Amino acid sequence: MSTSELANDDLSLTYDDNWYMYEPAGDQDDTAHVIPDCFPTIPYDLFHACMAPVSLALLLLLSLLVKRKKLCKSCWDVAPGLLSPVNFLEEDGNRVPAVAVFGILFSSLSVLVLDSDPLPFVANSAAENREYWKIMALLYYPAFYYPLIACAKLRHRAGYFLGCLLAWSHCLVLLWQKVECPQSAKIYRYYSLLSYLPIILCLVILSLWYPAQLVKSLRQKERMAYEKVPGSDYYKDYLKNVLARRAPKISTSKGKPSVLSRLQAYLRSYIYTPQEGFQIPLKLLLSQAVAVIAVYQVALLLLVAFVPHIQIIRSGMTKELTALFVQFGIVPAENPAGIPGDKELETLKHYIWSLEVCFVSSLVASCLLTFCMLMKSMVKHRINLQRLYRGAVAEVFHRPRKLRPSQQALVCWMCFVGFQAAFACLGLLVQHVAFFVCAVGFTFLVAIPLQSGTNMHLFRIMGNMWPFWLTLVAAVIAQNLLTHYCFLERGHPPKGLTNRRALYLVTYLLFPINVLVGVLAGVWRMVLSALYNIVHFCQLDESLLGHGVEAFDPGYRTYCHCLKIEVSQAHPMMKAFCALLLQLHHPPGLAGLRPRNLEEGVKLVQAKKLASKTSRRKQTRARWCLAYSLLKNPSLLPYRKGALSDSKANGMQAGHEEP
Repeated sequence: MSTSELANDDLSLTYDDNWYMYEPAGDQDDTAHVIPDCFPTIPYDLFHACMAPVSLALLLLLSLLVKRKKLCKSCWDVAPGLLSPVNFLEEDGNRVPAVAVFGILFSSLSVLVLDSDPLPFVANSAAENREYWKIMALLYYPAFYYPLIACAKLRHRAGYFLGCLLAWSHCLVLLWQKVECPQSAKIYRYYSLLSYLPIILCLVILSLWYPAQLVKSLRQKERMAYEKVPGSDYYKDYLKNVLARRAPKISTSKGKPSVLSRLQAYLRSYIYTPQEGFQIPLKLLLSQAVAVIAVYQVALLLLVAFVPHIQIIRSGMTKELTALFVQFGIVPAENPAGIPGDKELETLKHYIWSLEVCFVSSLVASCLLTFCMLMKSMVKHRINLQRLYRGAVAEVFHRPRKLRPSQQALVCWMCFVGFQAAFACLGLLVQHVAFFVCAVGFTFLVAIPLQSGTNMHLFRIMGNMWPFWLTLVAAVIAQNLLTHYCFLERGHPPKGLTNRRALYLVTYLLFPINVLVGVLAGVWRMVLSALYNIVHFCQLDESLLGHGVEAFDPGYRTYCHCLKIEVSQAHPMMKAFCALLLQLHHPPGLAGLRPRNLEEGVKLVQAKKLASKTSRRKQTRARWCLAYSLLKNPSLLPYRKGALSDSKANGMQAGHEEP
């Protein structure tokens, strides 16, 4: 054989060994599976180049609508200040656009992490400058999607109309782009389409919500939507629920609860059901919604990064590669010469398929477990908030704390949603790695050896150590039996110790065996601690450290400070009485208080003037309700004197600290 023929054989062997890494087996046309470059009718850079100036113009128009009192005081009604995107500490009813825009923003940021062009305006960016463009993208996308949420904050038909136009534009263009180009060459052909599903869903929700609000505002003839106190309905329902008389619960069963009742109570601790007169604050609701989207994005990335490639490897396995696994003893060979045949090839493919099943099953288990923990967090949020509302601080924080805002508390409150999303991503990754390792170990050390009867290494080790395990089990059983029958007095409690000399003798003789039992108990403690921390990693309401050092847990510390801000600044009982005071009867010539005269729901301007004009009956009822509320909510007592002594623009006295 000539040298050229040998070279051609080597090239053909190299092609046969490597082609399957990129294409499935059995395809003769290599170009059939190459994803061509797709150019939509409306490119991303053109869409952003058009929508960015439009968004900026809408921001200026919304700011003009808010500051119109400086230009024309008789135009509509006066409105102070600049428009904020979301009233995080107010129950103004705009929960849907807030959740949708936060979901769009997080999904966009998760997509650009793996994108070669983070900014739509900068195409084919150099690798050394890509990180700088990603930092710019972190600032660009919040500003780009800001008008989608700012239009809802205006609470006017003009804002709803502009929101309709924006939401429809974003939704239709994105849908058209994905219909034209459903496949992409990044990671997996359908990864781009699947990763944009949360964005499409949130845009569809906004496209339906804004028209509904526009129609609702057009039906209102006399009073506009913003003239009503934001969240007053919820605050009244909360007040009625707290002040309602409840009949004492009479327990019919005197014995222990049944297994079914205990199971129902356990399931209720994981399933969040709406409760009458109570709502989860918007900040906590946003954290849960963004965490769910984060879990979806991370799970999708793990799935498309592993499963298609392992399927290609499994479909392209040949006998030449099987020989390598046979030589290392991974695949058992029935041929004494060690030459792999069809059965060895099928065994190797079965092993790779088992690896794929372990990966998918562990990913599904991790996602389900993470969702359960997030749902449990919702239940825990409600319990903690209800305890703090009634002043039971020690039941939540395990030690006395002042529910006052501070610099650290405010910073933690601002970072809480981002922390929850990040912890959910990291928790899912850690859970998936741990479950995947456990699933692979169980499959290849227990399931496959029992199925095939080969590679019984674990069972051989366990079989050789049976005297050791039998000794430990016998020692533990013997200690329990001796304690029950010999070392404790039989009869009614309280029980006393007896046969003390025998107790001391047995304790001394079993000391070496108890050392070995302690080693196993220590290993089991390590496993349980690791599993507990892995499972509860995404929960910020539970510390992974002990009570003495829980302050070093950044997630739990952020959660505690977030609760402090929510309770001190957005107590529903305080807001309920502010809403009641704002709805007092006003004389015809005196302009009543409007919600936009409020600053975080506690401004009581002209309170003394209105008090002289109000009937005695309403004053007495309001004061009685206030006294009853303070008795039922001790956490509001520190704020009472400052709020009632000398009301100023913000309802607080100059010398008192603002809550």
